[in-house]
Amino acid sequence: MLFALGEPVAFVALVVAFLLGLALRAVAIRFTARTVGLAERGSSMRLSVRHDIDPFGAVSAAVGGAGWGKILTIDDVPRWRGRGRAAAVFAAGPVACILAGEVLIAAYAVLFPVNAEEVLAFADLGLLLRGQISLPVAEEIVLSLGVGLLGFGLLALIPIPPLDGFGIMYYALRKPGASMAWMRLWFEDKNIGVLILLILAFFPTGYPILLLLLDILGALFLRVWA
Repeated sequence: MLFALGEPVAFVALVVAFLLGLALRAVAIRFTARTVGLAERGSSMRLSVRHDIDPFGAVSAAVGGAGWGKILTIDDVPRWRGRGRAAAVFAAGPVACILAGEVLIAAYAVLFPVNAEEVLAFADLGLLLRGQISLPVAEEIVLSLGVGLLGFGLLALIPIPPLDGFGIMYYALRKPGASMAWMRLWFEDKNIGVLILLILAFFPTGYPILLLLLDILGALFLRVWA
């Protein structure tokens, strides 16, 4: 995100997109937990600085262009009403952000067709997350908001703690074995997952590996509107 400082409009829009991603993830998780009966109906659905913002995720967003929210552990989501309901809680945040991002990118394609065809057909998600494509102000705002939410959602689907994708994978397994316990111990309890993600966000500084992963995951989501 800091790489977008050369394009102030894109930088501000990407910051807003990250904050929107955090808020949308929080609301989607709590709404889904209520809907499937895994949370009390009186619980708040608002964004909480303490419960929803991960400082390391914010650092990753600032340096690498993509970050994450506070970890939701499998201990936070009971499976007594079924694995499917528990997995739905973990999937709610990423899916909500991806859908919101796709709606904004579709709006960009419809509102600005002249540049949209070329940008969406040839630009990588990582370049857009770093604000390295110069566009008119209105186009930069809409596109940066869209790709920011899309990148937030796609990153969350990667199946390692502290990302939501791990919870989806865990509950997809009928009987999580020793490998899942090992992964929780090292990636979650000992924070190796956070360390790996930060290394991928920082290295190499020219173009982080984390963005290369998002380029692969996000190609179809961009090209579909080209």
